Amino acid sequence: MTLPHPRTGQVFESPVPPGAGWPGDPADAATPAAAGPADVVAVAASADLDALQAASSVCRACPRLVAWREEVAVTKRRAYLGEPYWGRPVPSFGDPDARVLVVGLAPGAHGANRTGRLFTGDRSGDWITAALHRAGLATSPTSTDGADGLRLVGARMVAPVRCVPPDNVPTTAERHTCAPWLRRELELLRGVRSLLALGGIGWAASLAAARDAGWVVPRPAPRFGHGATATLTRPDGVAVTLVGCYHVSQQNTSTGRLTAAMLDDAVATAVLAAGPLA
Repeated sequence: MTLPHPRTGQVFESPVPPGAGWPGDPADAATPAAAGPADVVAVAASADLDALQAASSVCRACPRLVAWREEVAVTKRRAYLGEPYWGRPVPSFGDPDARVLVVGLAPGAHGANRTGRLFTGDRSGDWITAALHRAGLATSPTSTDGADGLRLVGARMVAPVRCVPPDNVPTTAERHTCAPWLRRELELLRGVRSLLALGGIGWAASLAAARDAGWVVPRPAPRFGHGATATLTRPDGVAVTLVGCYHVSQQNTSTGRLTAAMLDDAVATAVLAAGPLA
């Protein structure tokens, strides 16, 4: 069954096949899909940024995640029954010359798993996009779909786990399998000077990726907390500041654990640490 994209009107299956014309799809029908952890390691290790985007968006290395993301794409939420769902791993999004890298958790079931773009189409996306816009890092305060024209300037977003997990909780094995994509992204994004980690998983994933990429990470490992900072040092001696922020989950924002002012403060810390943005 095919359904029209809510903005472009082009019809797609759910999940969306690579190369079908979905807005922002980095892959095509010939992009090889990693079938297991060893494939992820091998593909990520030698990929440039474009190849990394494409390969990570068709990955099938974690059977539980593949089954769940595709089940969500088929069953949908009632509000979106008339739309196609992306239903694939969600690649990073934003400026390839970013100085600020926002590290989240995983795609939302009816946000990024539906729209195909990180922090797009749900309340979490509303919060982080509005904050980035207030800081001058996003061209719009809203993030609706992959064809809405939003651009990030000097910033980029990435998820340590690129498929939506059941109950929003990836297993340790799934996090480990997905880690090479983030590690390679850190190696390729040479302009990054600060990492804004949303939540404890984003913080831990950032530290692990930095270690795996050969960066100097303080020991004992810095503890996550809202507003916490740590200095990580790349092999070339460049310092990168890790900034902690409570995740922009609906639970955190609706209960007041994370307020707009708190989020703005964390973003401001990351921007200040990153230095002048082009």
